[in-house]
Amino acid sequence: MNGGRQTAVGAFVLGGILLAVGAVIFFGRFNIFNPSIRAVIIFQDSIAGLSIGSPVTFRGVPVGSVESIGIRFDPKTSTAFIPVGIRLEPDRARIGMDHGSAPLDLEDLIKRGLRAELNMQSFVTGQAQIDLDFDPGSDTVLHPGISNLPEIPTKQSAIQMAKEQLSQLPWRELADNTNATLQSLKTLSEKLDEDLPPLVESLKTTSDRTAQTVETAGQAIKSLQASLDTTLANIDRLTTTADGQLIARGADLHKLLTAADESMARARDVLGDLRSVTSTRSADRANFESTLRDLAAAAASLRGFASDVERNPQLLLTGRRP
Repeated sequence: MNGGRQTAVGAFVLGGILLAVGAVIFFGRFNIFNPSIRAVIIFQDSIAGLSIGSPVTFRGVPVGSVESIGIRFDPKTSTAFIPVGIRLEPDRARIGMDHGSAPLDLEDLIKRGLRAELNMQSFVTGQAQIDLDFDPGSDTVLHPGISNLPEIPTKQSAIQMAKEQLSQLPWRELADNTNATLQSLKTLSEKLDEDLPPLVESLKTTSDRTAQTVETAGQAIKSLQASLDTTLANIDRLTTTADGQLIARGADLHKLLTAADESMARARDVLGDLRSVTSTRSADRANFESTLRDLAAAAASLRGFASDVERNPQLLLTGRRP
């Protein structure tokens, strides 16, 4: 009976040991059949918010966690290094597209440009995390002698670059310029406080005068409108009178034009008679020319007689002797 009791106790103890080993394997941080990959990331800047157990992600996918955080100080260069040990779970990522893909080769991934950066996990709690990604164009800066684990190079995160750019800003000059701007605004405000009341009063006076001018102009426009109405009425009456006179004088103008046409016809007849008289073949012209010749002969005789009388006035009494 004692042998049966011992067998039961031994079986119970063995079962407890197996249960404990299974719990450790299931809930623990290591995997006997698929061991995790350990690496180190060395920072030189502050890692505030990062702690043991912080997640390690690749483009947002959790692939591991922070295992240890230390510090190494180089007295020769007075430089402090912060080695952060991480544990990567190989079952989270594999190389290849098929089911028979190869496990992760950390050294090959580092040669291909695998880099680590520190980013903020939550701005509310201030917790940080490590993000992994490929950046083949970045420099590979390693720190040999600090750790025996394979080192993943770091690169500046967006927050670190923003801090660096902000640290390079000329804050003193910006502060001086801000103070100068505020002083200028204060001076301008005081100047406006002094100048605005007279300006407002002047604008009010100008507005009142403008209103008076507009009112006077309105009255003048009304008076001018009345005068224009009278003028337009007179023009209408004059137009009506002119139309009546034109209608009344239309008959007289017609008679005058008719008489002018008759006079023109008579003038044409007279001109025709003159042309017939002055024609070289006209008998009237021949008689006229003969008459002119007779008159010319008579005039010549008369001139000869006048000459003889001048030489001998007695011819008037005695006459010419044959």
